[in-house]
Amino acid sequence: MSATEAQGAGGGGDAGVKSIDLKFEVVVIPVSDVERAKQFYAGLLWRLDADFSFDNGFRVVQFTPPGSGCCIQFGTKITAAAPGSARGLYLVVSDIQAACDELAARGAEVSEIFHPGSPGAQFRVDGADRVSGPAPDHTTYSSFATFSDPDGNRWLLQEVTTRLPGRIDAVDTAFASASDLADAMRRASVAHGEHEKREGGEYDVNWPDWYAEYMIAERHGTELPV
Repeated sequence: MSATEAQGAGGGGDAGVKSIDLKFEVVVIPVSDVERAKQFYAGLLWRLDADFSFDNGFRVVQFTPPGSGCCIQFGTKITAAAPGSARGLYLVVSDIQAACDELAARGAEVSEIFHPGSPGAQFRVDGADRVSGPAPDHTTYSSFATFSDPDGNRWLLQEVTTRLPGRIDAVDTAFASASDLADAMRRASVAHGEHEKREGGEYDVNWPDWYAEYMIAERHGTELPV
């Protein structure tokens, strides 16, 4: 393979050439007590995908958060990392208040909702430079909350309502769950109400088409209809 071919194979090559899919599906988190961790994540109603033990002491437990395409694994003889050392594990939600309420009801100790007072403040373990409450107007990507599992592995909730351009495959508009879809429909409803006012306040018989256009544009991060 030539240097030019190698560069193309590694990225930065012809944009028209489709790369092989590399699906990021598993994150390993370090825990000290497998049964305690299993009980915690089961209590959050995350889906238990596997719990396999082997004669040499190796054990792997896998859970998937609701609506997620990525799962977590923990167990014994699975990582040399210190228990509780995983940080900044993102959980993206469309309604951060609803997510916090649900997690708290299931046993997680969730922080207050905040937005960073300076770039990167959401990652500070000491909680410094957090501004209480969601971001003004619930600006997408800007509202956060945190919680930890019994070992201290730290999860970061982030509210995302509108994706930046290019973050969703243009040929695939999908929603992670019924609640995610319902939230998108509520936002479209509010925007459509403003649209009807601008059009003289008359009922729009083609509202399903407007909803569909709005929801797809919001999901792809493209210009929203008015």
